[in-house]
Amino acid sequence: MTIKCIGVLTSGGDAPGMNAAIRAVTRAAIYHGIAVKGIYRGYKGLITGEIKDFQTQDVSNIIQRGGTVLKTARSEEFKTEEGRRIAYQTMQAHGIDALVVIGGDGSLSGARLFAEEYNFPIVGLPGTIDNDLSGTDLTIGYDTALNTIVEAVDKIRDTASSHERLFFIEVMGREAGFLALNGAIASGSEAAIIPEFALEKDQLAETIASGFRKTKNSSIVLVSESEVTGGAMGIAERVRNEYPHFDVRVVILGHIQRGGTPSAQDRILASRMGVAAIDALLEGQRNVMIGIDNDEIIYVPFSKAIKKNKAIDERLVSILHMLSI
Repeated sequence: MTIKCIGVLTSGGDAPGMNAAIRAVTRAAIYHGIAVKGIYRGYKGLITGEIKDFQTQDVSNIIQRGGTVLKTARSEEFKTEEGRRIAYQTMQAHGIDALVVIGGDGSLSGARLFAEEYNFPIVGLPGTIDNDLSGTDLTIGYDTALNTIVEAVDKIRDTASSHERLFFIEVMGREAGFLALNGAIASGSEAAIIPEFALEKDQLAETIASGFRKTKNSSIVLVSESEVTGGAMGIAERVRNEYPHFDVRVVILGHIQRGGTPSAQDRILASRMGVAAIDALLEGQRNVMIGIDNDEIIYVPFSKAIKKNKAIDERLVSILHMLSI
């Protein structure tokens, strides 16, 4: 099948670098003589027909912007067979032959189901700050979010040192501890409490038992937001009950981690992946996510990408522990 027109959408939580990806997909497609349609508000826009012809000028001056110019939205309707049928009919009406979906686990799960139901070519780009998609070393937005966390923790450390306090700083990541663990190493924090180990051991008790405050006048612990860890508020409550001699403070970084100008690394990663998405479609690939492995572009089947079992490198946990003495 010759692809003459592609649609591009962003779905789920926004991530810095999504605009760079939209730009790369659009311009790479046009370079190869393929028409491009921008689909607004993710799968919701695919159902309601919020679709616009994209020319090269439509993606000018967006590479440096955070968020997504295509907007994003959750779509309960797309989770239904009827919703996906309407979405497919909308694409047919607009002459869209293939789809590029930029998003995280939920977005690519939807793409996989949609592609299977209608035998339709879809290529995914991993756009999520959580870095929790399997088969790729990095996801678009992760590096920028990590830098945002480090910058925030550096500032918090100034006041933590002044007041000799124990700070629990909650970072995003859902059920993945990549932001907390690597953020802790990069910011010189004393510990990270992450969901990957929450069921195996009492990370708070281990941290306290290691005597991590003996040589310091302040301490910072990064906590992944997760029902499994209890989040920073849950951990702080435990400390107040079990270790009342600590002067505890909580900071929840929240959506500040999702925003901001994308880093150079995220812009380059998004640009490489966007071009690779068009290459993949031209090669006849479908139902794959563009990944990066040892700095090489790879194609990852949707079924592998959304397995939710991307492993934490336990050597990083040892490094954090060793350097926090």
